[in-house]
Amino acid sequence: MSEKQWFVLHTLTGQEAKVKESIERRLDKEELRDYLDQVMIPTEKVSEVKKGVKSTITRKFFPGYVLVHVMLYDDNRQVVEKVWYFIRETPGVIGFVGGERPAPLRAEEVDVLLFQMEEKKEKVKPKVIYEIGETLKITDGPFMNFTGVVDEMDAERGKLKVSVAIFGRTAPVELEYWQVERQ
Repeated sequence: MSEKQWFVLHTLTGQEAKVKESIERRLDKEELRDYLDQVMIPTEKVSEVKKGVKSTITRKFFPGYVLVHVMLYDDNRQVVEKVWYFIRETPGVIGFVGGERPAPLRAEEVDVLLFQMEEKKEKVKPKVIYEIGETLKITDGPFMNFTGVVDEMDAERGKLKVSVAIFGRTAPVELEYWQVERQ
């Protein structure tokens, strides 16, 4: 029996979770668990501030795409018809990336993707990325309602160094991304 490989499905944007759930729910009923064992939507956690409230959302790496670990080809490199139609007939699926003869992802591509997902699982990345030299309004902390200019950014830690005018002098202040907003 041939081996499972990772393939990319093109889905309707916003339907990724429904496609994943539908495939997983129908696997046992269609007796295809031996052919398909994983459906994945690569995501990362992102923090954002709306109206002064900090929240964490989950953002997809590739909106409109779902990865499946499936045995799509048999030992003779022929498409396994029942698997092909099972996936193609899933509501929300547009098709396989690669068309009628899709190529599986290379092992290196999958490894990089899995590494990125694992790495970003715990770290919450700021949704908004600012630019050096940009003027921002401080919305939280002791310098609330002051404005300042971005001097440095540390996206990994979600922190900014902002020059703020205090008592006629400029002072560097370290702030988190969620403590500022664009003017």
